[in-house]
Amino acid sequence: MALGSNLGDRKSHLVHAVDRLGAVLSDVVVSAFIETVSESDPNDPPFLNGALVGTTRETPECLLATLLAIEAERGRERLYLGAPRTLDLDLVLVEHLTAELPALRLPHPRFRSRAFVLGPLADIEPGLVDPVSGMSVGELYERLRGGRGWRR
Repeated sequence: MALGSNLGDRKSHLVHAVDRLGAVLSDVVVSAFIETVSESDPNDPPFLNGALVGTTRETPECLLATLLAIEAERGRERLYLGAPRTLDLDLVLVEHLTAELPALRLPHPRFRSRAFVLGPLADIEPGLVDPVSGMSVGELYERLRGGRGWRR
């Protein structure tokens, strides 16, 4: 799972999400939070990003509904694509599953090109495998960084 916030008390929003996700996930591991420039508009406030992995018996659809509810608890508004936001929670990978549904795509369609997702994920779970490419998160991050390794 990818975590991000660029409005308000960014760290508080991310910590709230981690706490709430602890109710539906077990074996939770959370990355360090890193500050990144907004991909949508470099003039927007910077993001605080991180990643979280855990296990659950919930379906991906139920897990996505939980993520959306947690975003709403923190005042997430979807004013336009890429708008600044209090909290952004993305379901990136769910085991070996792939899905092409109107509201859910697995793996997340853009995670392979986002260092702010791959870096934190590689720090906590580098062996997690992308079922589409067959590459691990660590390998994807290394490739994205031009072979400079998966550690930040």
